[in-house]
Amino acid sequence: MDLNMDMMNDWNKWKKALSKTVSMGETVGMSENTIKNMGVKIGEILASNIDPENHEQRLLKDLFTVGSEKERQALTSMIIKMVQEDQ
Repeated sequence: MDLNMDMMNDWNKWKKALSKTVSMGETVGMSENTIKNMGVKIGEILASNIDPENHEQRLLKDLFTVGSEKERQALTSMIIKMVQEDQ
């Protein structure tokens, strides 16, 4: 997956790239739980190290940062569901 800055700045391109990544995980046989757990780990890395490039990503970072572990898992599940509906 090519994570160029244009994609990170554009919400729809970001969602499409994430959708492709989730789809790829499903194609190789990853369980929904494994995809969610990986999403939480990636969210932790992004929230700690990356300055969001748009308002939507800022909101996700802020929600992720203040959320408990259970809330982070729920947010990750909702993001995955959102991008799966875009497939």
